[in-house]
Amino acid sequence: MTSWLQRQVYRPDFAVAVFFAVVAIVFYGSIFWTFYMSLTRSTLMPNYQLIGFDQYIKLFTNHRWLVSCLNMVIFGVLYIVGTLAFGMLLAVFADRRIAAESLFRTIFLYPLAVSLIVTGLSWRWVLEPVNGLQALVRQAGWESFTFDWLTNPDRAIYTLVIASIWHSAGLVMVIVLAGLRGIDNDLWKAIRMEGIPLWRAYLQVIFPGMRPIMASCVVLLMSEVIRGYDLIIAMTKGGPGISTEMPAKFAVDFYFARVNLGLASAASITMLVLSLVLLAPYFYTEFRRRT
Repeated sequence: MTSWLQRQVYRPDFAVAVFFAVVAIVFYGSIFWTFYMSLTRSTLMPNYQLIGFDQYIKLFTNHRWLVSCLNMVIFGVLYIVGTLAFGMLLAVFADRRIAAESLFRTIFLYPLAVSLIVTGLSWRWVLEPVNGLQALVRQAGWESFTFDWLTNPDRAIYTLVIASIWHSAGLVMVIVLAGLRGIDNDLWKAIRMEGIPLWRAYLQVIFPGMRPIMASCVVLLMSEVIRGYDLIIAMTKGGPGISTEMPAKFAVDFYFARVNLGLASAASITMLVLSLVLLAPYFYTEFRRRT
């Protein structure tokens, strides 16, 4: 019996089966439990009495949740468009074999090696009006200079966009650069023979032919938008007020600070459904392309 069990342990299919069993229990089990909790009146402790979709009704009539969803849309659009544009521009510069290319790539890849907490604290120090950029410029002689975006409820969300683009542009640069380095030389020869300007060649020929790579970048950036939490906590803590509140922070706050397990679970499931809805077109397009 012992020898038979030892043989089974070293079989590849047994190892794979154990892996999938752990994933099914831990991952999908957690999702099912969270969904079940969202249908109950659970607060500090789980309450297994079902009340239907009352928590979802409360969620979508909660002003803080609606503001967080609006902030996510504003942040997501600006962050994805800005990161793609900046990352693609960096990739084009690197693709032209500029001097000190390795140093150039290292500079813009370095933010990826820094955690979002450190990134947020660094940008908070830079943008903080009392000791940051505003104070530095005023000490240099321009005493009327004002840059209070971090403490301005109408502009604080844009400080998150700036810091996030700085952090993620290097990732887009590397992915796009890998695609550019895979372009056939015959295509570049044809472009030169036709006399097409370089900027037009990238915009109308090269980048349209890299749609799968661009789609992958968008998917990665969308996942960062939906699960964004660390940077917000480090930079603004959701403030001023709730001007930079995001769904992930809303869920965490109601899980731990406000101990409303049912409402927090409803928020988590809503975020999961939103992720699937946003990713569905990508997977559908990939499926059609392969078939």
